[in-house]
Amino acid sequence: MQLAGKHVLVTGGLGTIGRAFAAGFAAAGAQVTVLDRPGGVALAGAGWLGADLNDLAATEAAVAQAATAQSFDILINNAALIINKPHDAFTLTEYEDQIRVNSSAAFALTRACAPAMKARGWGRIINLTSITLNGQWDGYVPYVASKGAMLGLTKGLARELGKHGITVNAISPGAVVSEAENRVFADKLEEYNAWVLERQSLKTRIQPEDVADLAVFLASDAARMISGQNIAIDGGW
Repeated sequence: MQLAGKHVLVTGGLGTIGRAFAAGFAAAGAQVTVLDRPGGVALAGAGWLGADLNDLAATEAAVAQAATAQSFDILINNAALIINKPHDAFTLTEYEDQIRVNSSAAFALTRACAPAMKARGWGRIINLTSITLNGQWDGYVPYVASKGAMLGLTKGLARELGKHGITVNAISPGAVVSEAENRVFADKLEEYNAWVLERQSLKTRIQPEDVADLAVFLASDAARMISGQNIAIDGGW
C-alpha cells in the first residue's frame, strides 16, 4: 500500500482510463476522489466532485474549496474531449472547447491543488498527453494542439513547483482500449485494431490498467526524482 494516507483527485474519473486510475490508486492505498460532469454516478469507494470543465472558474473554485477541507496530494489531469474530423470541418468553438477541457483545465486545477501541496512540501501532478503528438494521426488537430499545450504546461510547472517538493510529469498513452475508441471508430473497429497492432512493436493492445500502473509508479516515492518528463506507454509505436 505504497500510497496509504495520500489523497488523489482524478479528472474525467468516469471514463475508461479514469476508472482504471481510480481502481489503481485505491489498490495502492490512496483515498480517491473523481471529478466528472455533474449528474454522473460516483464510483464505489471513491469520493465524488461533480464539475463542468467548460466553466473553469467555477470548477477551480469548487476544487479549491474541496482541497481546503481535505487537501489533495496527487492530481491526475485526465479529462479530455476527442473528436475526429478534418481540421477545416471544426468550428472555432469546437477548437476552443478542446483546448479548454483538455489543457486549460489542468492549469486551473493545478492552481487549486498546489497551495496545499506546497504547504506539505510534497505533491504529484500527472498530466495526460498523447501519442498523437508524434504527428502520425489525421483528423485530430484541436486534440493534438491541446495535448501539445499540456506538454508545455508539464515542463513549465515542473520547473516552478520542484522547489516545493512537487513533481510534475506527463503520460503519453498510445492506442488504449477504451469506450472513446469504440465510439470514434465504431464503423471500422476491426480495421483500426489491425492498424494499431501493425504499428506497435508489442502485438497486444494497451489496456487502461497499464496506464494506471504507470501513474501509480510516478506518484510513488520510487519516482521521487522524476519530474518534467513525458513518458510514453505506447507498446513500442
